[in-house]
Amino acid sequence: MDALKKFFPFSFGAKDVAALIIKIVLYLVVGIIIGVVLGLVGKIPVVGIITGIVGAIVELYILCGIVLTVLDYLKILK
Repeated sequence: MDALKKFFPFSFGAKDVAALIIKIVLYLVVGIIIGVVLGLVGKIPVVGIITGIVGAIVELYILCGIVLTVLDYLKILK
């Protein structure tokens, strides 16, 4: 559990529904911003492959963060 808190520090500590929604929306906004930046940089031919890989890793991180936030809110994680 401590390793998860190291990699996903923002995913833990939602006490009420409002905090849960704020954390999820923040994850989504950061994901959209990073996606737009990587999309713009990805138009460069040589860098396109690297940005595709980085984009997939960022999307996976955001998905895991949202899932951990919900699981922590529902008190499934101890």
